[in-house]
Amino acid sequence: MPLTVKRLGNLIGAELIGLDLTQSLDEATVAEVRRAWLDNLVLVIRGQDITPAQHVAFSERLGDPERGNALSHYNHPEHAEILMVTNHMINGKPSETRNTGRQWHSDLSYTLRPPMGSILHAREIPEVGGDTMFSNMYAAYETLSPAMQAFLDPLQAVHDFMNSKDMARRDPVTVEAMKQRTPPVAQPVVRVHPETGRRALYVHEAATTHIEGLTPEESRAILDFLFRHCETHEHIYRHRWQLHDIVMWDNRCVSHIALFDYSHSSPRHMLRTTLIGTPSGSVRSRGTPADLRAVAAG
Repeated sequence: MPLTVKRLGNLIGAELIGLDLTQSLDEATVAEVRRAWLDNLVLVIRGQDITPAQHVAFSERLGDPERGNALSHYNHPEHAEILMVTNHMINGKPSETRNTGRQWHSDLSYTLRPPMGSILHAREIPEVGGDTMFSNMYAAYETLSPAMQAFLDPLQAVHDFMNSKDMARRDPVTVEAMKQRTPPVAQPVVRVHPETGRRALYVHEAATTHIEGLTPEESRAILDFLFRHCETHEHIYRHRWQLHDIVMWDNRCVSHIALFDYSHSSPRHMLRTTLIGTPSGSVRSRGTPADLRAVAAG
């Protein structure tokens, strides 16, 4: 069956129709999927009742899945490539991934090989709610004035795993271990996509603490403006999940947020693979808590 691409948004998002991930894919089909992904940034593949092993196999056709990062203690017990984003109980305790992604972010931007993409499979969804929104970061950059583009192009911003509000809801011992494994990383404020050559904004509220070379007040003002600008409705696709949806997004040019518009009394169980990207960024030392609060407060 030939593949059909059905656009879901004006600037971002498309449904890929005709793909069956329970079957092996030939090289031509994989090339079609990759082309549709690059063109649309977010792809939705409906009705994929697949096993975790099939999820991993599909991911491996598109890239090299991540197998160890700051969240690897929530990996699937039989598949290290899969992160469980779930509100199921884990070892008798509420899962610490149940509130993951409540701020706009690009996955693992605080690493030296930030992901090329993420592939999320909906195994259980709430009765209502649980939407995810995606923002086109090409468009966010391209709709800035030429003067602002020229100002931002050479700048670096620091991304710190510890900046996320989610850290306050996690076990302190686990957070400390994650902190030691994950130092801050400076990334380009404007990142050039390694495959398309297009420029995209690469800052987000969950991890970006400050822009290097600016005062805290200047940095806060610029980042607050950019965060709001990236949330412009015209840049966004909002996905309403159906059971066994696969949604895949390009982290190099997409920011996203998981909306908490549902109750944890309703199960939500999602499995995510994350594809390793090209090297980017450089390590920075972490400031004291007082330093970070000063930057955040401006």
